[in-house]
Amino acid sequence: MPTALITGATAGIGAAFARRLATDGFSLVLVARDEERLAASAEALHKRYGVPVEPLHADLTTEEGMAAAEERLRSGIDLLVNNAGFGHHGGFLDTPVEDEVRMLRLHCEAVLRLTRAALPYMISKRRGGVINVASVAAFLPGGTYSATKSWVVNYSASAANMVNRDGVRVMALCPGFVRTEFHDRAKLDMSGLPRFAWLSADRVAADAMRDLARGAWVSVPSARYKAVAALARLLPLNLVGRVARLRYR
Repeated sequence: MPTALITGATAGIGAAFARRLATDGFSLVLVARDEERLAASAEALHKRYGVPVEPLHADLTTEEGMAAAEERLRSGIDLLVNNAGFGHHGGFLDTPVEDEVRMLRLHCEAVLRLTRAALPYMISKRRGGVINVASVAAFLPGGTYSATKSWVVNYSASAANMVNRDGVRVMALCPGFVRTEFHDRAKLDMSGLPRFAWLSADRVAADAMRDLARGAWVSVPSARYKAVAALARLLPLNLVGRVARLRYR
């Protein structure tokens, strides 16, 4: 039975990956900082799908939390989903620098360190995969959040270029607006967004697994967000910047 480790696993896209991978027969290692919610999620998934589920309580914005996740990855994981993340309500000049640094640590340092911890085992087995959850915001100049997600895309493609020949796949996942707790937690008012703009978390997880199997380096779920990403890459940055205040996740 293959094993998957998912960060930010108790809600949204992380929870959707947990459901999808449990359905596919993976045993799960769920990483989250809310210990009570983590235990409840692990128990519910085990009861529903009958697969082993291991809760790993860790705050990946701390050295202790990151080290705990790294240690578990080094013991052998077949699929890593780096999903943990958060957004800010205001622009980077309105956000305390401590919160900006915390975002950099979770979105960039944790992705780098956990990916590096997972890869040696996968390379030794000549199989395995890493999905780093980025965002369509990676293609827009929209503050620190967008900048961190742009880094995730470039880092994932760089890692993929180096390890694909070893039978291991690394991919950046770049969804648009997804119905999760993300926007509520960031205190973003999304009431004006049309219904057609939203994706389901289950759809995002399914598309990601399909694209990983195809060997894609970057996955953008849905045709409309593929178009957004393509236009953002082609148009001048100052023009793209006019819409960059929106948050994609």
